[in-house]
Amino acid sequence: MLRALRAFMKNRATWTGILAAFMFQLVFGVVWMTGYDGVTDRTANLKVAVVNEDQEMGSLVVGSLGRSLPFGIVTVDLPEQAMNMLNDRDVQMVLHIPPDFSSQLQVPGGQASLKYWINESNPSMIKSIMQSVASQVTAAVDKQAIAAGAEAILTPMNVPADRVKEIAAALSERVVSDIRFTNPVQGMANQMLPMMMVLASYVGSMIMAMNIQQSSQAIGSAFTAWQKFGARAVINVVSAIVIALFAASLIMMLGGQANSGFMALWGFLSLILMSFMFFAQLFLLLFGFAGMLFNITALSAQLVSSGAMVPRELLSGFYRHLGDWLPATYAVEGSMNLLFGGSSPARPAWLLAAFAAGSLALGAVITALRSDTGRTNAPAAETKLA
Repeated sequence: MLRALRAFMKNRATWTGILAAFMFQLVFGVVWMTGYDGVTDRTANLKVAVVNEDQEMGSLVVGSLGRSLPFGIVTVDLPEQAMNMLNDRDVQMVLHIPPDFSSQLQVPGGQASLKYWINESNPSMIKSIMQSVASQVTAAVDKQAIAAGAEAILTPMNVPADRVKEIAAALSERVVSDIRFTNPVQGMANQMLPMMMVLASYVGSMIMAMNIQQSSQAIGSAFTAWQKFGARAVINVVSAIVIALFAASLIMMLGGQANSGFMALWGFLSLILMSFMFFAQLFLLLFGFAGMLFNITALSAQLVSSGAMVPRELLSGFYRHLGDWLPATYAVEGSMNLLFGGSSPARPAWLLAAFAAGSLALGAVITALRSDTGRTNAPAAETKLA
């Protein structure tokens, strides 16, 4: 066994494997600890759209929300406009104060409802945060409504102020929550699908790129650099389409949601894989097998910055801007739209296509530069041999 151990340790591939395992720990530790640091301190980046159609009690509610909620408050005139903003993920919740809110509170024993809308086509954290906020808002407004009603009734009867507060505290609730959800997600398995698609697609792409790099070196000088680059491109495109077909079929067979249908899911998965394959290939074309270190970093950075697990609004400015320049962000955005519903997936689809085309073009530039370097060095080598 000791002889076998020495043989393994003398092999360069063994040390490369150990280094890769070390780098996974280093990169993921640094990126995730810095990426998720201070997430709970950035709730002010989340936004709630408020549609107030009651000019009496509703105005007081809106004023108190601006002072008490740690979120951005966006006042919107029309419910339809607010719902469009919610669907586009420009806001994380819509609060609608109906026109009969005050009149319902004036009815003896009556109840008034605050209507909330939450878009489930988001990271699961959004739903839990906004449900908690809705409960807090309703409780605060209910307390305010009860206190105002008790004061209006009891003060003319010369009841002491302290007694008024005691009576108000004992009254039953007058304001209730009416929480509704748009683009519902069917279970945790579907909620995790966008993250799974990014993780599986990029890990598969970077391992595939590494093995194709090995094949390229094994082929050697039997083919030109341009022939090998063209073959890589064809392999990437065909593989992306075939693998996406398998992945989309598997998702559907296992009960996955597909709000836009199977064909749209297949097409979008093909774009995700194509953009990832050409993107991961770049680092290997540029740095050889050392490019895998950059792919490990890219994988970790994309999982953090894409919004697959934590809303991008809660990330630091650095990681939000970094996500704008990485394909996984648009893979997650488009996947949520296709799987659960939301705005059109056209924008993320075009951006993924642009990433694929841009990575292919950069790969061609790298190939051209390396070909020129090879041709420049060839005469010098021939002269030396002569």
